[in-house]
Amino acid sequence: MTQPSILTPKHQTDLPDSLVVRLTRLNNGILALTLTFTFTAMAATFWFGSISHQQHNALASAQVLASSIAPALIFSDPKSAQLELQTFSRATDVLAVQVLHMSQVSPGETTIFVQWQQPEWKKTLTPPTIWPQQANVVSGWQQYQIQMPIMFKQEQVGLLLVQQSLKSLQQQVMALIALMGLITLLMLALASRGLRLVQQRALSPIIELSALAEQAARDNDYSVRGIVRRHDEVGRLTERINELFTQVAANQFWLKQQLADERQTGQQLKQLAHHDSLTGLPNRLYFQQQLSATLQLTLQQHKTMALMFIDLDNFKTVNDSFGHDYGDEVLQLVSARMQQVLRGQDLLCRLGGDEFAVLLSELNDIRHAESLAERLIAAVRLPMVIREHLMPVGATIGLAFCPLDASEPATLLQKADEAMYAAKRAGKNTFRRVQHAP
Repeated sequence: MTQPSILTPKHQTDLPDSLVVRLTRLNNGILALTLTFTFTAMAATFWFGSISHQQHNALASAQVLASSIAPALIFSDPKSAQLELQTFSRATDVLAVQVLHMSQVSPGETTIFVQWQQPEWKKTLTPPTIWPQQANVVSGWQQYQIQMPIMFKQEQVGLLLVQQSLKSLQQQVMALIALMGLITLLMLALASRGLRLVQQRALSPIIELSALAEQAARDNDYSVRGIVRRHDEVGRLTERINELFTQVAANQFWLKQQLADERQTGQQLKQLAHHDSLTGLPNRLYFQQQLSATLQLTLQQHKTMALMFIDLDNFKTVNDSFGHDYGDEVLQLVSARMQQVLRGQDLLCRLGGDEFAVLLSELNDIRHAESLAERLIAAVRLPMVIREHLMPVGATIGLAFCPLDASEPATLLQKADEAMYAAKRAGKNTFRRVQHAP
């Protein structure tokens, strides 16, 4: 007796559905989500903090400028005020500065005392409708405006408007955020690699056990055994699987023998389930299956098929006059005669009683079906003598074509049945096709 082999399966950790890959992907997803939220929160804090810091400094500078210009407003000295503006405007972020004189403003009218703006800035400062009593910042996406009251001896004598750009600050902040994002991606890549290595090492016993089970199932060889590396949960699982493989291997031969016996029995039952015991022809169940399959294939291949519905004439008279034994022999002889007329690919089925059906696949011309129907009728009408008694049996046939008459199994069978009854009304021992309304 050969000893069971001991397998050490190669790690299959690169498969798309491996446990290592899925756990790494899950951990990477959680890590990436955490880093994304952290990065977004830090970027937003840095962004709005930088803007707030710049506006705070700009407010302080505007406060100094307002204090410097207040005497010039009181003494109506625009030259001194203009010099103060030029000094203030040396800051690169300043777009425009405007000073409004309180005493020169009449209701509904605004008077500009002095102003300055960058040459490339083409817009015009718009004074507020109501002058603020304290410093105010009107924020925008790329610019913001500082509205600073000009006070002299605790009395407002004017209004200072400063328009400043955020473009330079935004460029600096975006560059820093991009650098932060690059560092975050690098850390994510390193963490992902580390997680994969750690998980691969931790899950290696389970991966070996999985490869062992896959090999046993693929080769149908349950003599293989797994190695118990540690007496933990995975080790105990390996022991149980080894015991299971032992039981499976012991019962395998018996199962194969049982399956062989059941397969033979199943084939016999299938033969009985799909064939008529009297004539040996396929029965109604088999016919229904083949009708659906043949019709579907005909439609897919854009071909033509025909269905014949055959009913024997005077069969009830045979049963009533001679008995059911004679009727059974008539059915057997009729089946044999029709099979001799049909082509090899044609399917003759007994639906029950004295009803038969024929499936004609891959017709090149529907006239071939009509010619075949005539030959079937002629074959059945040949003299049939059973125990020195002449059987007055004939055949009436209804013809229906797919896709000409119908494209559904039940509808096609109904059309053939209707055509058969039309042939009965026409005198029996003949055939009729489906009649279409003009």
